[in-house]
This record gives sequence, structure tokens and C-alpha cells, in this order.
Amino acid sequence: MIQTRQPTLVIALLLALAGVAAPALAAGSNDSSATATAAPSGLSAAQAAVDAGRYPEALKLLATVVKEEPRNADALNLMGYANRKMKRLNEAARYYEAALKVDPKHIGALEYQGELFVETGDYDRARQNLKLIGAICGACEEAIDLRAALDAKGQS
Repeated sequence: MIQTRQPTLVIALLLALAGVAAPALAAGSNDSSATATAAPSGLSAAQAAVDAGRYPEALKLLATVVKEEPRNADALNLMGYANRKMKRLNEAARYYEAALKVDPKHIGALEYQGELFVETGDYDRARQNLKLIGAICGACEEAIDLRAALDAKGQS
């Protein structure tokens, strides 16, 4: 008799657990997809504004992303880029540093910070960034672009 009741009891417990766990799992997956979609769409819109040269608009969009995700290295990097393109070099430097504090191997931030160094004549630091990029990704696009910026100033 005990043997016939054990499978029934086990099945009943499994069904009860599945009934309790399923809604919790579904709620968890909905919450994370909503969060995951909200941030990239804001970041995507900001990237589109940057690509179109609409830097003030990009900065407003990025400010929202950074407010929600203060450790978003991609958003911080784009904040630096937009500020640099608007000739706000001190602000740009601050955002590149923040992006690299979050992710020291962020090749985009290393490249753009290196380009900022080229713009300000700090070629040694630009070459240091180029060396770091090379160690991370070899002859990737970011390394090629930063080397081209140095070459354009006769600083390869």
C-alpha cells in the first residue's frame, strides 16, 4: 500500500510545485524582457541620433538610459562621443573615464578616448590606448581607426 501511495504523493507534490513555480518563472521572464527591451531601445534611438549627427538629441536620450542604468558602459561611451563631437572635451573625457571604470576593456571607449587624446595632442596616451586595444582585439576596426587618427597627425 505504501508503494502505491508514494508515486501519487510525488506526482501531487510535483504538480503543486509546478503550479506555484510556473507563474513565478513567467513573471520573472516578462520582467526581464521588459527591462532588457527598454534599455536597448533607448540606446538604439540614441545611437541613431549619434549616427545622424543629432548630438543634443542623443545626449537627452542617453541621459535617460544612464539614469536607469548608471553602469551602462555603452551609453557612457556614447555620451563621451556626442560631447566630443560637440567640442565639449572635458565632458567627453569624463564620460570615457566613466565607461572605462565600468568596463576597462571597452574597446569603443578606448578608441574614442584615444581619438580625444589625439585631438588634444596627448599622443603618448593615445598610443597607450592603441596598445590596449591591440591586446584586446588585435587589428580590429577600433585599432585601425585609432591608428589612422594618429597617422593623420604624423604620430604613428
